[in-house]
Amino acid sequence: MMQSVDVAIIGGGMVGLALAAAFKDSDLRVAVIEGSVPDDTLNELPDIRVSALSRSSETMLRKLGAWQGIEQRRASPYQAMEVWEQDSFAKIAFDAQSMAQPDLGHIVENRVIQLALLEQVQKLDNVTLFMPARCATLAVGEQESWLTLDNGQAMTAKLVVGADGANSWLRNQMNIPLTHWDYGHSALVANVKTTDAHDGIARQIFTPNGPLAFLPMSEPNMCSIVWSTDPLRAEHLLAMDERDFNKALTSEFDVRLGMCEVIGERAAFPLKMRYARDFVVERVALVGDAAHTIHPLAGQGVNLGLLDAASLAQEVLALWKQGQDIGTKRNLRGYERWRKAEAAKMIAAMQGFRDLFSGDNPAKKFVRGIGLSLAGQLPGAKDEIMKHALGLKGNLPELARQ
Repeated sequence: MMQSVDVAIIGGGMVGLALAAAFKDSDLRVAVIEGSVPDDTLNELPDIRVSALSRSSETMLRKLGAWQGIEQRRASPYQAMEVWEQDSFAKIAFDAQSMAQPDLGHIVENRVIQLALLEQVQKLDNVTLFMPARCATLAVGEQESWLTLDNGQAMTAKLVVGADGANSWLRNQMNIPLTHWDYGHSALVANVKTTDAHDGIARQIFTPNGPLAFLPMSEPNMCSIVWSTDPLRAEHLLAMDERDFNKALTSEFDVRLGMCEVIGERAAFPLKMRYARDFVVERVALVGDAAHTIHPLAGQGVNLGLLDAASLAQEVLALWKQGQDIGTKRNLRGYERWRKAEAAKMIAAMQGFRDLFSGDNPAKKFVRGIGLSLAGQLPGAKDEIMKHALGLKGNLPELARQ
């Protein structure tokens, strides 16, 4: 049986579900197609894939009704941040109090965000979920697109949105070229118990091997780590027995929180920058990792994707209210320009950060030390950095504005 919808969203992860939820007060007919159903039973030990949600993401999730579901499950606010370089005087610290903020953000498991959004989307009469189901074919016409799913379901849509991650099926189907480069690093993630309490402080050290972040979880002595290092070393660290791994991690982190003890699984994934040449083509738009991926250095990837979803929803709803075609490239050019500019700025900032902290040349280390010290002392400089990190600055969609 053929089903007709206005918007078909391929991908029911955090970004795809946020987009579907953003259409809650409209009469748009929306379909969400997702290959796997998330397990709604949380383990005692947090998942190792987490995100640092900014204030703009929190505002958006509150307006979508999902924040309560996140807090009821598991979320860890952090009140301060410390960044320093190994064997150097380069360091900077931020705290929420000096910015009159309750916190600097929340560390939340990706699955928790997905489940809280799914809970909201399931309540919406105008959204149909196809979970689990995958797209099998796509044909794009002048007025609409035709999709078939692997369960035999067929549908037409005025707009098809790719929220299907870094290796997007939709982007590949449409032959949208990618600008990409390998960061030459893998990110090793794990849960770690420390002798000393984290005190709600997110910490990141820059070492000659790459950055290592300790993100505070709800238990006072539990952190989620993101350890960026070259792929061979990451493989070596994964293969180590726990005792040797704990020693290597404690040493790399300057024994800042005492002895470290890995709890549960360790995993590593390659870090690549991706930037789709087009965020919009006829009848198709890309959001989140399908459009761009960045280094996890400042934890901004998911925030960038959620803002894509809010921005696309805003543009589509405005077109819909005016009786315009929501699927043409011409009509969606505003979204593309807006989000390409924001993604490019973030990619450039992350690359600049990476370049600044790479290498242990003494002269370069000295410049870094001076730079970070100045950033910490110049009136307003720290505030500007934090406002951007919190998502309180920049060209924000309505849904993300406080």
